Amino acid sequence: MIGVRLRAIIVKELWAILRDPRTRITLLAPPIMQLLVFGLATTLEVKNIALGVLDRDGGPWSQEVIERVQGSPNVARVVSLASEDDLRTAIGRQRVIAALRFDPGFSADVASGRGGRMSAVFDGRRSNTAQIVAGYIDRIAAEASASVAHAKAPLAPRGSITINWFNPNLDYPWFTMPSLIAVIAAITTMSMVAQSVARERELGTFDQLMVSPLRVHEILIGKMVPPMMVGAVVATIYLIVIPLLFGVPLTGSVPMFYVALVIYLFALTGIGMFVSVLAATQQQAFLGMFLVAVPAILLSGYASPVDNMPGWLRVVAHINPTTYFLAVADGVFLKAMPPRDVLDNCWPLALIAIVTLSASSSLFRSRME
Repeated sequence: MIGVRLRAIIVKELWAILRDPRTRITLLAPPIMQLLVFGLATTLEVKNIALGVLDRDGGPWSQEVIERVQGSPNVARVVSLASEDDLRTAIGRQRVIAALRFDPGFSADVASGRGGRMSAVFDGRRSNTAQIVAGYIDRIAAEASASVAHAKAPLAPRGSITINWFNPNLDYPWFTMPSLIAVIAAITTMSMVAQSVARERELGTFDQLMVSPLRVHEILIGKMVPPMMVGAVVATIYLIVIPLLFGVPLTGSVPMFYVALVIYLFALTGIGMFVSVLAATQQQAFLGMFLVAVPAILLSGYASPVDNMPGWLRVVAHINPTTYFLAVADGVFLKAMPPRDVLDNCWPLALIAIVTLSASSSLFRSRME
């Protein structure tokens, strides 16, 4: 009888999700759109930038540096500036992200061996972009300096070999796409669970559940299983599409990935159920879900490394389930994470799932009483 009652409540919740055509569309269409949009847009690589140049020298070595800048694949255009006022205006109106300044006598100083001085002004309002562009300019200046030294005293060709483990070409989609599984699964699962109890209250059917022969744990399981199923389906779609469309290698154990995924979905379901029980309407549940989901994503290491955060925020990040599953997703895709390392990330997830499920169950029981 317990199996029959559980099956009935699960089927009832699935019908509540699937009977609305708009709901059916929103279950699959937004995750696919998010995969395509985020996969193409979320990158830390800076391209198509505009650089200003104030060249008061006009000599061969300043032109050498300018030509190297123009030849960079990350630079879309170089804007010639006539004066310091033009430089301030170009930066102030965001026509350029940075401007190079060559003082008079730059080429003469380089030719004489004294070394020329080139300065750069960056738009600090876009600090992350400015830092990356500064790295580009430093590399170009270093290459130009090396060519000067080689022209004066030719040396035997030397070089260095750089090897990047797990992502040889430093392709940003290889980093962002596996992480999207953790992010989108969190949003999809928590949003659906958060609506479940709130929807019953708003529609006036919550009292029917209270007088039904269903036990409290059966109602909870019935509310939690369908969103977990949908989250698993979305993660499976991503698991298939990411290697096929974006060329990100899947090098690790797929069964171990699903072990971590199930525990992760349990943790997310507990959080979503806690929000749903607290909310009186679906709108409150929706806002409450985003109140939890956005910090969870930002503190997971997806946007910035956890090690860069203040100490108290690192503590919060380590009680965030997305932090652990994001490590599993990246590891399974890119570095063939061994099962032992996957399990090292699973036991904190399991602990978080136990806490969140217990808290939401206790709150649900108290509300029903």
